[in-house]
Amino acid sequence: MTATTEAAAPGTEVVPVDNSPRGLINQYSSDFATVLPSHIKPETWVRVAQGALKKGKKQKVRDPQTGQLVDRFELEIAAANNPAAFLSALLDAARQGLEPGTEQYYLTPRKIGGQLEILGIRGYQGEVELMYRAGAVASVIVEVVRDNDVFVWTPGRVDPQGRWQGPQERPYHEIDWFGADRGNLKGVYSYGVMKGGATSKVVVLNRAAVMAARDVSPGSNSEYSPWSKWEESMWLKTAAHQLRKWVPTSAEYLTTQARAAGTAAGAAAAERARIETAPLRAEVELGANPNQNGDQVFDAEVVPDDVPPLVDPQTGEVLDPQEPPASFFNELNEEAGR
Repeated sequence: MTATTEAAAPGTEVVPVDNSPRGLINQYSSDFATVLPSHIKPETWVRVAQGALKKGKKQKVRDPQTGQLVDRFELEIAAANNPAAFLSALLDAARQGLEPGTEQYYLTPRKIGGQLEILGIRGYQGEVELMYRAGAVASVIVEVVRDNDVFVWTPGRVDPQGRWQGPQERPYHEIDWFGADRGNLKGVYSYGVMKGGATSKVVVLNRAAVMAARDVSPGSNSEYSPWSKWEESMWLKTAAHQLRKWVPTSAEYLTTQARAAGTAAGAAAAERARIETAPLRAEVELGANPNQNGDQVFDAEVVPDDVPPLVDPQTGEVLDPQEPPASFFNELNEEAGR
């Protein structure tokens, strides 16, 4: 896609229109500014988006204006092949307040119908950013576990005699940071520490669970996929993605807080919700639909809950790891009766 011209009235100057991917970002910069959260400067975000186009490998393509072979970055080629998909990814990133082309939000070229197109994927840092932005968590811990690490996680502890020992609140993870080799990726875990000090649900995923997430992500085996380029980051992202089910996130938490704070804040929250769902010029003119992006299609990650259930060794009952088993109370009653 290159610069074209708009029809002008007789006697007036013909104004060139830049329809290159970089030019499209400029053309629809007002759309991005409309949906970006207020703490992000639209000018800075636009520059980041434009800079993202200049990353990756170069390929030779034929310039449609001159017919000559020229060097273009893969993202530039993919964006020009399908401008609507490109703008969909950018609008999706903007609505979440994430920087495109970074580990907050990947812009990845994928081959669809034999040609490169842009797909957007929220990254590990983007998942964590959305949790912090909600304001409910004091810290978010997301770590991979490798073969030579020491990792202990027992969500509910019953000793060999069947006596309840109480839940382990957080995993124990010991790493030899100066060792020669930590080994292969084995698992990943995540949890949040809330501002009140409580620990959220702990997400623990083994290799099989992570591979299940990868396999339902379209194009994950492609050479362009983040799963191929940044495997460890995608393991971290998968655990963080699951953790967001258990901690407040920006959309749900801030809106509720704002409405509870007063009518003015509630009105602002309602206006924000209206902006996020209103059709934008880019969506009308190019059919860019960010609702086709994000988790629904390109970022699909259906990960089974891999934490095995805790079973009472005496009764066979499946237990809630936060509550002691019935046999524990039976033992107390027996002790009291003696």
